[in-house]
Parts: sequence; structure tokens; C-alpha cells
Amino acid sequence: MAGRSKFKKLIKIIIDGIEDVKGNKISLLDLTKIENRVSDYFIICDGNSNTQVNAIISSVTKKVSKELKDKPWGVEGTDNAEWVLLDYVDVVVHVFQKEKREFYDLEGLWGDAKRIELN
Repeated sequence: MAGRSKFKKLIKIIIDGIEDVKGNKISLLDLTKIENRVSDYFIICDGNSNTQVNAIISSVTKKVSKELKDKPWGVEGTDNAEWVLLDYVDVVVHVFQKEKREFYDLEGLWGDAKRIELN
């Protein structure tokens, strides 16, 4: 049970970090019932520009670091900031620019996951 509560706290902090800089269309995908999943949860959102995408990433990493003393195991995509991924192992954060989010359609690709719209 302690692990589950850790996930909930991490997810809440990540979402707060996204909301602090006005990230758009936050989705939470629960992948725990899917075989061969790459993670337990995806948090997906988008920003209006590469500047906002970078601000979202910065906000999330600072907030998680401050409140949980944790940092992502990996960060990908910061060079062009069209799709940036923060890997917290059991929770993976995907921050897109809107056009890239529509193109890659992770929510559709992982359509078997339980989807929770947050804003």
C-alpha cells in the first residue's frame, strides 16, 4: 500500500507542476491493467510553444525535487521541445506541443488504458 500512496503523491505533484504554468489538456492514463506496459502511469499534456513546454518540464522537475527529493531517471526531447518526456520509472510524463500531441496520439495508441481527464 505504501507504494501506491507514493504514486498518488508523485502524480499529484506532477499535475500541480503542470497546472502552475498553465499546461493544457492534462490526461492521466492508468496502464496497470495492461500486459507488457512500459510504465504504470502516463501523464500527458501540451503547451502552446517550446517555451511553455520547457516551462512545464522545469516546473515539474523542481516541484518533484523539492517535495519528494526525487529526480527523473531520464529526460528526452528538450533540444526542440516539441515532445519532452520525463521518466520517473513508474510514472512517465509526456509534454507536447499541440500539433505533435495530435500527430502521435498516445491516448489512442494506449487506448486500452483507463483514461482520466483532469482539465
